[in-house]
Amino acid sequence: MTRTDTPAISDTPATPESTPRTRARLLRTLPALPRLLIVTQCAFNIGFFAVLPYLAAHLSGTLGLAGWLVGLVLGLRTFSQQGLFVVGGALTDRYGPRPVVLVGCALRVLGFGWLGFAEATWAVLGAVLLVGFAAALFSPAVETEIARQAVRHEEATGVARTRVLALFSAGGQAGALLGPVLGAALLAGGFSAACLAGAGMFVLILAGHWWLMPRMPRMLRMPHAAPSTTTRPAPDGGGLRELARNRAFLALCLAYSTYLLAYNQLYLALPAELDRSTGSQAALGWLFALSSVLVIAGQLPLSRWAAARLTHPAALRCGLGLIAGAFLAAGALLPVGGLVPALAFVVLLTVGQMLVVPAARAWLPDLVPDHRLGLCTGALSSVSGAVVLLGGAPSGALLARGGVLPWMALAAVPLAGLLMVRGRRGADGGSETGSQVR
Repeated sequence: MTRTDTPAISDTPATPESTPRTRARLLRTLPALPRLLIVTQCAFNIGFFAVLPYLAAHLSGTLGLAGWLVGLVLGLRTFSQQGLFVVGGALTDRYGPRPVVLVGCALRVLGFGWLGFAEATWAVLGAVLLVGFAAALFSPAVETEIARQAVRHEEATGVARTRVLALFSAGGQAGALLGPVLGAALLAGGFSAACLAGAGMFVLILAGHWWLMPRMPRMLRMPHAAPSTTTRPAPDGGGLRELARNRAFLALCLAYSTYLLAYNQLYLALPAELDRSTGSQAALGWLFALSSVLVIAGQLPLSRWAAARLTHPAALRCGLGLIAGAFLAAGALLPVGGLVPALAFVVLLTVGQMLVVPAARAWLPDLVPDHRLGLCTGALSSVSGAVVLLGGAPSGALLARGGVLPWMALAAVPLAGLLMVRGRRGADGGSETGSQVR
């Protein structure tokens, strides 16, 4: 049965959550499994962001690929990752997170090693697809379990689940802060050095999960779930049919896909703007670092503020509105020149992301059955990945034209997502839950 009883608004007493000490205290109060997931998410992003911010420059500069082809490669990477999350999610439901995480780490090691030395277009495409598919295994397994653990912790302690999910996001952003710095330091030895460093980080993650992740996690279902949900469903396609009938979940997928397409412009529109305004991408690593610092410092207090005042759908709408504002602000500030448009874009996009991601992850368990949580977590990203794949090449071609028009056109993407977010407030003033599964 789909959960309908968890309120989106927290009544936890207000306490400051903005200092490293309070974040560390919250981390220490968590059980061992969510702590492991948060720490390895940080390490995952260190390895990932040591490579990804510099991929577009490597493709267009070192390898000399055309702008549309660079956009296509980046779109394929996102699709092979986000688009195939449904595979990793379904495998997680069936076998548990541990084996899926381990295989994903091993494939990421191979993919980064291949990408570091790939020169032909076909080799680059193959390496990028392998790198993306590795994350399609690792990430849905981790995200499914952290969502399940966040709900469990909320029901056991009263701490809003968004705070645990915010800590997960902050841990990931800490890795995203350190990754580009590591990559920039290694680029003196060439792009291959950054790729090998990323592969080495995933070797460490693989070893950590091999030794520390439970083989048979006890928490395969939420405490409130009916006993029948402990039985793994047969792979008969019934899960996909069930999701296809869940209109609230499908609307969330579409809204989240507009966020991901907009966020993907950090790797496409932002480098293009830096080339236009400064003649180089030297500031790219620093702007990624700024985004990460904003999340590390602001994710927990912003999530606490949103949990106390906004339902999950409302927080999602606010975040998408801020992301649309990021594109509008960047376009309006183009005449100013310098780093001002890029700074405005990064700040507003990051704050919007800080609202969208925890809200979507926290809302998802209320919309779907627990025994389908892995599949639904994967499907959420798969739909988003397909949208990014379809929008990658057109976005690259649009940005190649330059000027204000591309930014205004891209602002329409999250605005469309904002209109797709479903949810209504009940007559009793209760939480906004959206359409329920029958």
